[in-house]
Amino acid sequence: MLTTGNFPLRLKFSEIKPIYKKGDKNDTSNYRPISLLTSISKIFEKVIYNRMQQHIKKNNILANEQFGFRHARSTDDAAYYLINNILTALNNKEIVGGVFCDLHKAFDSVNYDILLSKLNHYGIKGRAYDVIRSYLSDRYQRVIVVSDSIKFYSKWEPVTVGVPQGSILGPLLFLLYINDLPNAISDVSYPVLFADDTSLIINNPDTPRFEKDINIVLEKLNKWFSSNLLLLNPTKTYFLQFITKNTRVLDLHILCGNKQITNMEVTKFLGLVIDHKLSWQTHIDQMIPKLNKASYIIRVLKPLLSLECLKTVYFSLVHSIISYGIIFWGSSAHAKIIFQIQKRIIRIITNSRNIDSCRNLFKELHILPLQSQYIFSLLMLVVKNRDCYITNSDVHTRNTRFNHDLHLPVVNLTIFQKGGWYSGIKLYNHLPPELKQLSYDIPGFKVALKKFLITSSFYTVEEYYCWKKD
Repeated sequence: MLTTGNFPLRLKFSEIKPIYKKGDKNDTSNYRPISLLTSISKIFEKVIYNRMQQHIKKNNILANEQFGFRHARSTDDAAYYLINNILTALNNKEIVGGVFCDLHKAFDSVNYDILLSKLNHYGIKGRAYDVIRSYLSDRYQRVIVVSDSIKFYSKWEPVTVGVPQGSILGPLLFLLYINDLPNAISDVSYPVLFADDTSLIINNPDTPRFEKDINIVLEKLNKWFSSNLLLLNPTKTYFLQFITKNTRVLDLHILCGNKQITNMEVTKFLGLVIDHKLSWQTHIDQMIPKLNKASYIIRVLKPLLSLECLKTVYFSLVHSIISYGIIFWGSSAHAKIIFQIQKRIIRIITNSRNIDSCRNLFKELHILPLQSQYIFSLLMLVVKNRDCYITNSDVHTRNTRFNHDLHLPVVNLTIFQKGGWYSGIKLYNHLPPELKQLSYDIPGFKVALKKFLITSSFYTVEEYYCWKKD
């Protein structure tokens, strides 16, 4: 196959299983089409994928603004990049807003001729190019729907557009298709991409210039989407102006094409609910019923399961909710109620009374209290991104015992001080010396840090800052 440049025809047939996302179940647009491919097809795709990844990594092809489907990049990294740009602009007393775009069926709209021309531009030529072209051509699919254990099939139809969702190659091909988008708009905005999720941060100290920049970036964005045959959904694309208590709220009428974009105070970004004040109250409010439901499930299962099984349930239902995005909302004053629910669940697991202290229970269960989990998650992010920080020795030449600490910038804005960048530096600089020495060995640091935090079981960040070795 790789020597002839032909992808086997028999492996180009896929069955589409519609997966419900949200909204009206009778509306077909609310379903994601997942391609069910043969195992042999996926083996061949994996070989092609590995070859392409080597080429992409070697030549540093993918844009830094793209965080989706990439090794060692996560939704936390994407959100951290976006929120830090917002906080930096606010700290510089600039007007800052975000445009959160919704693309209509982006994966299913990829044009093969455009994609192949981009692959050629990125140096995927010769036999490799022929294999991808063969992989995309002469594909067929049919839809399978299961109702009352009966399967219904549509007719086999040719596929003329879109990359298969559920395939090995599909996500990588889409990343290359959308890869030049940041270059088209980065001169007037900070784009953040997670696959097809596209968000932009625009900031400027001057109000007229800020409004002009928004119109410029949306015009460029719309032009790029049109040129690449992708469709922006204006009704699900939102604008947020991020503010502090001293910020003047602007009355903006933002147009994309000939349709107005809705001004919002709250929106969702990669599972995080972001509000215009970055207070995280709405996000935390939405966590509460999920954790209460998990608490009820654990209470029901308590008489039936062993302690170890209950811990497994805890990490599946509770820890997964608490740990997601905690580096952003963990410093919020509204997080206290989440800690109360966490302690209630710990008492249920251990069959303890409401008046019993949970500190030793956390240690016995090897579970981190909320603020200890916040410290752990933020420090891991700092260590994984050490190249983004400077040390005190980079700023001055004086030889002090704090020379190798991360440099803490001077800021006055409280919301910036609570942000991940500033808080991460402070937390790192207060680490015990032996943990700092391990910070270049990420796996070893992770194990040692978790052991330290479980042993200490900090209830607040202030306890961590006051900690002294016995």
